[in-house]
Amino acid sequence: MKTIEFFYDVSSPWTYLAFVNVQKLAKEEGAEILWRPFLVGGVFNAVNPTMYRMRENPVPARDAWTKQDMQAWARLAGVTITFPPKVFPVNSVKALRGLLWAKGQGKEVELATAFFELYWSEDRDISRDDVVAEAARRASLDPASLAKAITEPGVKEQLKANTDELIARGGFGSPTLFVGAEMFFGNDRLPLVREALRKS
Repeated sequence: MKTIEFFYDVSSPWTYLAFVNVQKLAKEEGAEILWRPFLVGGVFNAVNPTMYRMRENPVPARDAWTKQDMQAWARLAGVTITFPPKVFPVNSVKALRGLLWAKGQGKEVELATAFFELYWSEDRDISRDDVVAEAARRASLDPASLAKAITEPGVKEQLKANTDELIARGGFGSPTLFVGAEMFFGNDRLPLVREALRKS
């Protein structure tokens, strides 16, 4: 089966858009999605520190356009995005570790959906334990089991391994998608992902 690798961090609004849109694309193209949570802050620190400088030196005209563009994409995808949320950037480590555990429970997509909606649509701080617990409940997972899994060394190591792998493969942000060895970055590259699937 054709496969899309989807490296993602729930702390990115563009990733929320791509998360929704890639599922539709994969269904239409008969492709499987391999979900790969990673820590985008770790990637920025290693290979893309310009992201931090952009936040420290805003360009008002660019920022206004970005908000407009984001809302246009959100309407097209049928989702609500509050930008910027009250807590931004957010520490997404607990959410990402939880997603790695949820994969083994067959609930990764449901939990990712919950985290994306809680943070981007409902403006809730997903670094808080009570919000993490709410995400678990929405995904029909046990909050206590999720809280325990977040602290497990194996889960922590897997998140680091995914982050290191993306850097090694040339990634620099979220979302990053691969079809075979071909890399794509961003929600707006999904038409190119479709083309890559069709020729693979």
